[in-house]
Amino acid sequence: MHSRLFLFSKYTLYGILALGVLSYGLFSHSAVALAITDAEQDAIWRAELAQTEADIAKWQGILNSTKANTKSLQNEAAVLNAKIKEAQASIKKKNIAIEQLGVDIQKRVRKISDLEARIEKGHDSLAQLIRQTNQIDQTSLPEVVLGNKDISEFFSDVDSFQMINRSLKELFEQIRDTRDNTEKEKEALDKKKDQELDTKASIEAQKKQVEANEKEKQYLIKVNKTQEKTYTDVIADRQLKANEIRAKLFKLAGGGAAIPFGTALTFAQSASAKTGVSPAFVLAILTQESSLGANVGKCYITDLQKGYGTNTTGTKTFTNAMKSPRDTVPFIEILNKLGYSSEKTVVSCPIAGVAGYGGAMGPAQFIPSTWKIFEDRLKSALGREANPWVPEDAFMASAMYLGDLGAGSGTYSGEIKAACKYYGSGGTTCSYGRSVMKLKDSIQADIEYLQQYGVSRR
Repeated sequence: MHSRLFLFSKYTLYGILALGVLSYGLFSHSAVALAITDAEQDAIWRAELAQTEADIAKWQGILNSTKANTKSLQNEAAVLNAKIKEAQASIKKKNIAIEQLGVDIQKRVRKISDLEARIEKGHDSLAQLIRQTNQIDQTSLPEVVLGNKDISEFFSDVDSFQMINRSLKELFEQIRDTRDNTEKEKEALDKKKDQELDTKASIEAQKKQVEANEKEKQYLIKVNKTQEKTYTDVIADRQLKANEIRAKLFKLAGGGAAIPFGTALTFAQSASAKTGVSPAFVLAILTQESSLGANVGKCYITDLQKGYGTNTTGTKTFTNAMKSPRDTVPFIEILNKLGYSSEKTVVSCPIAGVAGYGGAMGPAQFIPSTWKIFEDRLKSALGREANPWVPEDAFMASAMYLGDLGAGSGTYSGEIKAACKYYGSGGTTCSYGRSVMKLKDSIQADIEYLQQYGVSRR
């Protein structure tokens, strides 16, 4: 029986090895077949990219020369037209990049699927080998000797046993290496998906800018034809709108008074210079934070030991106004440093129907324990002690935190992930993050218009 057991084990081993060779052979054949198609496709993409880049260069040259001309309604329309054509060529280039990314993503999906299938087969083969080894180990030496007709058959079985053990070790290593390769491929796939997402977001932003420029161009053409306004009149209208957007109130949470948008933008730009986080993204986060609920910035902490509190009108009490001692201890330190009283310093109330605590401070809605992490960095950046209820300090703190969370990349994928982490939900996307990115688009449109014309289109 023992000899038959070893014979079966050898056949099992040979079958496993043959299956492995076959799998690798098929995979290699597919790769060769795809390489031909890829080469042809790459040639097409290279030709399209060359033409697109030539178009971009042409319109960039036209744009530069047009900008140098005397300002007039006609010239402004020409500048806008060059910007539109350049943006359209850039969008075409990015669409080619998306096609390339799509093909690469599909390849990696197939490769990951193949690797996972090989891991599964390896697990099955490993289980078979382990079962055979266990059966052999349960057979005593006398049984092995007596079960063989002669001494040569005995040593043949011993050699087979050693071969199975070697194969077992090799299979372990193959599965481990395949698993490592699978994880690397999944990481590469995630990066490619982020690139695709970022490119699509960039295209959408450019399309919106093209639409805005086209609308402005048609307006200038109409004005020029009808002669209803002079170039000076158009500039005056723009300046009026610029003043309107700069004066627009930017609502802040945490009991802080609203500040003009122009001032908020200055704070965000200053924070961006220190952290690399987009001003529009910082503004979007703080705008979102100010709209989380009616109770935001409407509570006092009445018991600094237990974290109990009330709303500012004293009509409702909370046992979860602030988490103790995690946040109550640093909160006391912050108050003492600033010379503030807990009975007169507003923090966020717990959100109704949501598990957790209140106690977030100021426009950035930092909980005390998180604020303490950034105190030294804030002091270095600001040149003074930071105050969570001062808008400028809140902007800087938010930008620092968002930068640590990955928003400094300036990409759509990096920013929405950072927004989700900022809120506490994590993941690659979330409703909070999508809302922030929508706000960012709106704010960015105004910023770009101010940069382009010194005015807002609103």
